[in-house]
Amino acid sequence: MESSELQRITSWLIDGAWSSKAPAEMTAEACERMVAAGLPLWRFGIFIRTLHPEIFGRNFIWREGEEVEIGTVDFEILETPEFARSPLRVVFEQGLEVRGRMEDPRSKHFPFFDDMRAEGVTDYVATPMQFLDGSVHATSWTTRHPGGFTDDHIAAIHAIIKPLARITEIISLRRTAEMLLDTYVGNRAGARILGGQIRRGHNDTMQAAIWLSDLRGFTALSDRLPAETVVEILNHYFDCQVAAIRGHGGEVLKFMGDGLLAVFPIDEYVGDAAHVCTRVLEAARESRASVEALAYPVGDVVERFRFGVALHVGNILYGNIGGGNRLDFTCIGPAVNLAARLEKITGRLGRTVVASEMFANVCRHDWHELGEFPIAGFSKAQRVYGLTEETPVAMA
Repeated sequence: MESSELQRITSWLIDGAWSSKAPAEMTAEACERMVAAGLPLWRFGIFIRTLHPEIFGRNFIWREGEEVEIGTVDFEILETPEFARSPLRVVFEQGLEVRGRMEDPRSKHFPFFDDMRAEGVTDYVATPMQFLDGSVHATSWTTRHPGGFTDDHIAAIHAIIKPLARITEIISLRRTAEMLLDTYVGNRAGARILGGQIRRGHNDTMQAAIWLSDLRGFTALSDRLPAETVVEILNHYFDCQVAAIRGHGGEVLKFMGDGLLAVFPIDEYVGDAAHVCTRVLEAARESRASVEALAYPVGDVVERFRFGVALHVGNILYGNIGGGNRLDFTCIGPAVNLAARLEKITGRLGRTVVASEMFANVCRHDWHELGEFPIAGFSKAQRVYGLTEETPVAMA
């Protein structure tokens, strides 16, 4: 590769690779530029470790003449024989470069090389790519060029690694911020925070269906079981709801002990309140079935569980609330307060699902009026509705 062409590529990366709008596009354009400059690449891979509770890392694989493949791997890969015998393990764990000339008997052998050799690869290089925080990520470079990479080719690869690491780190940090916000505050709130809504007083009014639930008998459960067991039970219990809520368009805003607060936004301009509330009810039914099926063995006893969920619809204030530099992105308002009060009524009535009069009027399903109940903080008693399909269960 000519030094002038190499400098153009490194400058493009340092300048932010502005001609590419997404990581896959940046990967493809970088590889195409390197090939055009004389680096005989056939396959290139970039492997980024992520800060995510379920995903170990992401990878972008470019092959000449093909679309960039994007993949994710979970933490289970660390226990697989494939990873144990992979050159990338050496890169990740030891921070060392791995070189494999396919026809050189002195090269260290990895099973992966057999696959590469079968595809006509003559040379393979896996290099560490270090971020500023010291974390080690990886790139891999393969060629079908007769004789493999030359010394000049390897020098060019080494020259590209540092600027590639900087632009990759910037992209990775932004994605990490998005994932952490999604994990801890939800995707809708996360997008708003990342978009600049970070000051107290940044809030909006939104119409939404409100979901507020908690686990029956949680206090007694916490008293008689070890804390670690209680946490594990709570995780399984929340799994029963979160998948259904998100699958039907809702966003989980907060876990409060055994309580869960979620909202399902309503587009008042479209007028889809009935559709949204119908999906909320579907999510409630799915969660009810999942919780009823949940069985957790503790010694000789199998614990079974019940929960209650209150459904309401109304306007909420959605945004930053807190003191000083410690804020919470959440929702408040009379509608949320009413949902919280209704949730307590589920236990008194032995019901799993109860709805406010407003929710029942919007979501016209087979509701049964359970009566009027005085609600603390509200001047008028509120009509409460339950599903006809449910049989009340006496609460101990």
